[in-house]
Amino acid sequence: QLQFVESGGGLVQPGGSLRLSCAASGFTLDYTAIGWFRQAPGKEREGVSCISSSSGTTTYADSVKGRFTISRDNAKNTVYLQMNSLTPEDTAIYYCAARVPDQCTWYGVEYDYWGQGTQVTVSS
Repeated sequence: QLQFVESGGGLVQPGGSLRLSCAASGFTLDYTAIGWFRQAPGKEREGVSCISSSSGTTTYADSVKGRFTISRDNAKNTVYLQMNSLTPEDTAIYYCAARVPDQCTWYGVEYDYWGQGTQVTVSS
């Protein structure tokens, strides 16, 4: 059974940090691109970051560059999103998604597998 499980979300104060995890089961992430997306209330879903398995290339939205870092642990079949210097504008449900081939894209419809999402709330 193919499954994505996200974790690590929660409530954090502005300026704080969180690390999101996206663990895959039932398939390998070795030949996939993994993207992190987010959707805030009343807003459209937006791409946040992406990592390609073959090249290791990482991509970030302008809004998170310098603050977020995406990484992967192939042995654990898991992808992480380290989020630092969080602001209230980062509040959203965060989703990870996988696509084949392993080329990053910001178009969510091109991703084949999605996690259930994890809530991130940045508030004082």
